Amino acid sequence: MSETTAPVTSAASAPASRGRRARIALRTVQVLLALFYGIASALPKLIANSYAVDSFERIGWGSTGMYVIGALELAGAVALLIPVLQSVAALALSALMVGAFVVQMAVFDGENAVTPLILVVPLVLIAWVRRDSTRDLVKLVRRRV
Repeated sequence: MSETTAPVTSAASAPASRGRRARIALRTVQVLLALFYGIASALPKLIANSYAVDSFERIGWGSTGMYVIGALELAGAVALLIPVLQSVAALALSALMVGAFVVQMAVFDGENAVTPLILVVPLVLIAWVRRDSTRDLVKLVRRRV
């Protein structure tokens, strides 16, 4: 191998390597968010943790609202891990976080209001980068109809 071909080969493989690392990093973020939504967010609501019960009573939604939000979060967490649903799940969880922000501002005087906004950032990134999965989902649904 000559000296002139070595840099070309390594330069050509660099973008592919960066792309692979980016895909791995994004998938890692998806898994971490799925764990967060499934364990740290949905589970306390679904097992009626006293903190969650108190919060939903303060909001005025009671246990029904708590279980519904917990189920939505758990469904979103699972869907983040399913390739054909990942973009839609990220969008749905983003919408849920916008609602959480509004509730935090209106009911809890902005206490912890920044948390849903922080979570929206990687969710929107996932929805955008994985948008082809939404097209795949639409094609799949159209074939079934």
